[in-house]
Amino acid sequence: MFDWIINNIGTIAVCTVLLAIVTAITIYLIRNKKAGKNSCSCGCGCTHCAMKDSCHAGKDTK
Repeated sequence: MFDWIINNIGTIAVCTVLLAIVTAITIYLIRNKKAGKNSCSCGCGCTHCAMKDSCHAGKDTK
């Protein structure tokens, strides 16, 4: 068991770092969603967004 860990320590370290990054991004997106922030994060009301009619359906886009 320890031989396998020692032989694969680089792969384990890289996977751990990638998992931490993905987890941090997921938490960030969930917090923004709960706070009501929009996905484009520009705060402009998406007037220049190509998906302005579908990404914020039901909201007034000025």
